[in-house]
Amino acid sequence: MTDTAGTLAGLDLVALRVYLAERLPGGLSGELSAELIAGGRSNLTYLLDDGDRRWVLRRPPLGHVLETAHDMGREYRVLSALAPTPVPVPQPFLLCADVSVIGAPFYLMEYAEGTVYRTADQLRYLSPRTAQSLADALVDTLGVLHEVDPARVGLSELGRADGYLERQVRRWGKQLAASRSRDIPGIDRLGERLAQDVPRSSRTAVVHGDYRLDNVVVEERAGVPRIRAVLDWEMATIGDPLTDLASMLVWWDGIAGMNSPVAAVPGEWPAFPSGSRLLERYAAGHPVAFGNMPWYLGFAYYKLAAIFESIHFRDLRGHTVGAGFDRLAELVAPLVDRGHRALDG
Repeated sequence: MTDTAGTLAGLDLVALRVYLAERLPGGLSGELSAELIAGGRSNLTYLLDDGDRRWVLRRPPLGHVLETAHDMGREYRVLSALAPTPVPVPQPFLLCADVSVIGAPFYLMEYAEGTVYRTADQLRYLSPRTAQSLADALVDTLGVLHEVDPARVGLSELGRADGYLERQVRRWGKQLAASRSRDIPGIDRLGERLAQDVPRSSRTAVVHGDYRLDNVVVEERAGVPRIRAVLDWEMATIGDPLTDLASMLVWWDGIAGMNSPVAAVPGEWPAFPSGSRLLERYAAGHPVAFGNMPWYLGFAYYKLAAIFESIHFRDLRGHTVGAGFDRLAELVAPLVDRGHRALDG
């Protein structure tokens, strides 16, 4: 729903109009309107329109969040660093750290034209050829990101490679502890199993942290899909690229049959290749050892369970924007179960 009166949760449109009119090159061409694109599951994302141009605004979610998450300056910095590289990202325009404007820090970026494949209706009608090309583009773009030298683009201080996996297990355990509102059988044990057998990272790269099909904008050129922009960089850091790969595989077909309310699962549709096919394509361009993939998959399930439980916690307190969050709560236990099964091999 498009708003022109300033009634959208998390966005003071009246104050924003004044702020952007003064700071955007050329000001605003007309009345500013806003529409919520995504709310509550991660950072709040709005589409802005002044009748002539469109932008995307990102701000933190409402309420309870992990202390180090949802840092607008960090996300803006990553986009600014990657914009000149072959990694396709939206062009960032403006960062506002002044919480008095809309109630939280925010940044403004380019609106990338294209398609975000998020629903079953979008996936079910794709031909096998298009579905395969889409899968290849998704994997190849991840490979391009992992080839970026953090130091050369000014991101060497984005995170510490040493101890990355150990810190990740602790981080999401901390998030679970801060979001505890019910008993979830096996979730603490899953964290313990991961902590007891952390593999040694063989590579270090800029990692996205939440890489999946519905976090990219796709456009077609001569009938062939390509990635126009990678979105949602809130969890980007320096770390082990296999965590990105495992996360992509979990979202691709690892949650098949769970009736995900977040996005359709490509692996549930016969036109799309399996997750193992994606793994093979990545390996062809990036020689890495996959012997510890069960651990990385187990961690991907654990992390996703922690994220969904945190969202459930915020939803119970009325700090989410949108609907369907109760369905995420139902997925936490199955995710924990699949995490254990991944570790069991």
